[in-house]
Amino acid sequence: MKKLLSVVSAVLFTLGGQVLAQSNTVIVNADQGELTISEHIYGQFSEHLGRGIYEGIWVGPDAEIPNQDGYRTDVLNALKELEIPNIRWPGGCFADEYNWRDGIGPRADRPKRINTHWGGVVEDNSFGTHEFLRFAELIGAEPYISANVGSGSPAEMNNWIEYMTYGGDSELANLRRENGRDEPWKIKFFGIGNESWGCGGTMTADFYANQYRLFQTFAKNYSDNRLFKIASGSNDVEYDWTETLMREAAQEMDAISLHYYTIPGQGWSDKGPSTDFGEEMYYRGIKAGLLLDEFITRHKTVMDRYDPGKNVVLALDEWGIWTNPLEGTNPGFLEQQNSIRDALIAALSLDIMNSHADRVKLANIAQTVNVLQAMVLTDGSKMLLTPTYHVFNMYKVHHNATLLPGYANIERYTTDWDKPVVSRFDLKLDEPGIPVISHTVSMDEDGKIHLTVSNLHPNDTQEVTFEIRGATVNKILQGSAKLLTGNSVDAINTFDNPEQVKPKAFRDAEFKNGKLTLKIPKHSLVVIGLE
Repeated sequence: MKKLLSVVSAVLFTLGGQVLAQSNTVIVNADQGELTISEHIYGQFSEHLGRGIYEGIWVGPDAEIPNQDGYRTDVLNALKELEIPNIRWPGGCFADEYNWRDGIGPRADRPKRINTHWGGVVEDNSFGTHEFLRFAELIGAEPYISANVGSGSPAEMNNWIEYMTYGGDSELANLRRENGRDEPWKIKFFGIGNESWGCGGTMTADFYANQYRLFQTFAKNYSDNRLFKIASGSNDVEYDWTETLMREAAQEMDAISLHYYTIPGQGWSDKGPSTDFGEEMYYRGIKAGLLLDEFITRHKTVMDRYDPGKNVVLALDEWGIWTNPLEGTNPGFLEQQNSIRDALIAALSLDIMNSHADRVKLANIAQTVNVLQAMVLTDGSKMLLTPTYHVFNMYKVHHNATLLPGYANIERYTTDWDKPVVSRFDLKLDEPGIPVISHTVSMDEDGKIHLTVSNLHPNDTQEVTFEIRGATVNKILQGSAKLLTGNSVDAINTFDNPEQVKPKAFRDAEFKNGKLTLKIPKHSLVVIGLE
């Protein structure tokens, strides 16, 4: 039996049977919005991994590829368009072997190190602190620095903070000046360790809680800089880690991280291909993406016991789809293609995070260029925008907007492939089917309402009606309606055909008597505004 569910956002759905397009309905209460969707949910992540930094962002000032002081001009321009609020660096696993002093001073004098985590390649440190922080300035993003807890020391970390942020007369501040930067940088987001349960030190929760308390004590605020301290949280179902950190160190943190990678295949040993995968792997990818709501909900429940005032942010600072590496590439470089399926997983994940805006206020998709679910792919002088890039561009309408709650009645699509997504996850999503519609509705500071709506059905057009209550809206905002789709669930952009998947005008929308009706093609995303 179908039933109407009250939801905070668009990602809680009714249980349905056969897909009947006319039964997809959403009532939006535009006068009841209380939560703000933080722009920082739309952050990026660039690690020293594969071709993410080198060849992706940085080619050096002497490169033949057009560049601005060593930064690829095409990549810079593309990333500026996304209005990226924050970007995380230098890792990831790389962070807990990184000594910041390796990346300062004349580039020719910087030491070469082995990147033991990602392919065993030589890291020449030509992209260091100054290069990263200038990059963040060029794209208009706040830097998110990950400190070395695994192999570093509190003193090393503290010196780095002083080097970057102190405006007075000290040895380290003057060293920064000698290296070309007079004024201190503003550093807000500061991660104390990364995946400390794994590549960041294989620590127990109790041990890391003590390490966090120690290190954060020496994460000092210099001049007028104020750090937002982020503890290394758990991944997916490791709720005990969150419990321990909240119990032992909640008063000393501003945020705790959570990592979740969507794996469409059988698990870590076989994540599934990123190309030519067909409908079953599409379905399993979407279903795996839905698990994010379960993980956030349960980690929030733990956090609420220790922090009912919601002062500690849940930071999803690594997320995205992870597939097998592309054939012929270094497996340590984590290069994969990016399809319309991946774009819809990104949209679904953003909808889920938006719906948890009471706790989730910071997130970083992995990663920005050439690695995992990248925004941009490069090949020599060539560059293309991925379908996921277009999702982030379409979702800019939600940056710092008010999340509008409502009621949703959404059908589910079922297949013979219903089985546990990954064997270790015995969760509610073992129920049949996936919702055919996912969405976010928000209102900006000018009172305009924006909707991003995905049709997750792989084969059928879906009709969905939004009834807007509690606000006077008269028409569709001119030029706002855009559609992102592909000719198949595994449609991709290639360097030979870089615009196969890109937004185009959407015309199957009608607004009448306070109701917006959309007819959305299969496996597609729509953004539309009302005024």
